[in-house]
Amino acid sequence: MTRRVTRLALATAAFTVLAACSLRTISCATPEPGAPPAPVAGAANTPSAGPSKFKIVFLGDSLTAGLGLLSDESYPELIQQKFAAEGYSLVEVVNAGISGDTTAGGLRRVDDALEPETRILVVALGGNDALRGLTATQTHDNLAGIIDAAEAKGVGVVLAGMEAPTNLGQEYRDAFHNTFVELVRTYRDRIVFIPFLLEGVAGNPALNQADGIHPNPQGAAVIADNLYPRLRTIVDQMGGGG
Repeated sequence: MTRRVTRLALATAAFTVLAACSLRTISCATPEPGAPPAPVAGAANTPSAGPSKFKIVFLGDSLTAGLGLLSDESYPELIQQKFAAEGYSLVEVVNAGISGDTTAGGLRRVDDALEPETRILVVALGGNDALRGLTATQTHDNLAGIIDAAEAKGVGVVLAGMEAPTNLGQEYRDAFHNTFVELVRTYRDRIVFIPFLLEGVAGNPALNQADGIHPNPQGAAVIADNLYPRLRTIVDQMGGGG
């Protein structure tokens, strides 16, 4: 029991330090990753129960769901494959992406998305908010509600930023961008921030489908390559390898 308590304490401390690093690099394209807080209370901890799964849930929209891709080509599935290839037998990636979803939809379903043994929630929402008539303030409040719901269950949060389309005007684009800046300031030592989910993919015709919005298989692979090292570091800090 002493060994387990020590291990959890180290994981929590690691998250605090690394999350703070991600805040300091908010203007950078490659912030340092961190490890989320201690696991959900009540997880199996007796020898007879065996090792627990280490679930990473991706709460997102069509970019996460893999619209236009085969099921094994979405970036969450590619991340699962990377964990498996490196021997992380306990890590299980759950793709909770729904095409067309907004931050409001994500807030409504976050509790159901947080399956038992969920340790990390990756929030990748916001791209559809303006198309559905949500204001930047509503986006902020919905994302804050999602983070709060995850924290209430002891689940660490990785927040992936998004940028508004250029055709929505500079005023809205600035307000939308600042939504994520404000969230990182509010949750400064409690979440890990990735400034832009589509880093290196957005605007590149070679990495997107014909609509110019959704990544093709090559684009999804770039997203997975960008996210995987950061998530692996978090998993390692939390002792999720196995």
